[in-house]
Amino acid sequence: MSSESDFEFVTVKRNGHITVVTLNRPEVMNALHKPAHFELHEVFNAFAGDPEQWVAIVTGAGDRAFCAGNDLKWQAAGGERGWNQSGFAGLTSRFHCDKPIIAAVNGVAMGGGFETALACDLIIAAENATFALPEPRVGLAALAGGLHRLPRQIGLKHAMGMILTGRHVSAREGFTLGFVNEVVGVGEALHAAERWAELICQNSPMSIRASKQTAMRGLNVPLADAINEQREYPAVQAMLASADFVEGPRAFAEKRPPRWQGK
Repeated sequence: MSSESDFEFVTVKRNGHITVVTLNRPEVMNALHKPAHFELHEVFNAFAGDPEQWVAIVTGAGDRAFCAGNDLKWQAAGGERGWNQSGFAGLTSRFHCDKPIIAAVNGVAMGGGFETALACDLIIAAENATFALPEPRVGLAALAGGLHRLPRQIGLKHAMGMILTGRHVSAREGFTLGFVNEVVGVGEALHAAERWAELICQNSPMSIRASKQTAMRGLNVPLADAINEQREYPAVQAMLASADFVEGPRAFAEKRPPRWQGK
């Protein structure tokens, strides 16, 4: 079952349990301004709150850019800069969404665009993808999470090499550094991201949410504490009390595909 809904600056398509969110400002390489941020806040709130939507993919319209970051020309022309509590693109401060989100990077991912991709759980990049945090070149800093996420994801020295120079990194180098999960041909990023999403949807969504929540909450906790406390996490408790928790072993024993309910 597929459905679509359009906003002014974002397109949303739901196909089964997968939501595809497309940043739709190709005339400015999908750079985002305040109205777009507020639309994306609404879009991802709806995704997080919909029990039938299990995985989200975010990508950019056109073949040139995923997201070129903050729309500096709009800001320079007097447009008000800002976003609400969910952060840049409705994602960079969305710390409590336990559903997987995949970035399908189909071109330029600069500044806030790269920060948006880093806020996702997986990054699938086309060969023409380019990543950078170039804010210092225009007197700014990557304060939508990039300065914190990048060192955590690829290590301090590699991250500082990008942060302090603002240099551009290719999809292949991003894969080598460790922030890209897969590199695919030009024009194939969304298709590949949908393949990853379908693989995720083969698993119990209750288990997936428990797994993501446990991994993210345990990142900055001593190992022994993380292991001892994990059964108290809300998504883990929900998984243990779910119908899926019964269905998985039963389907395995009966040698049939599981019928996940997501509850």
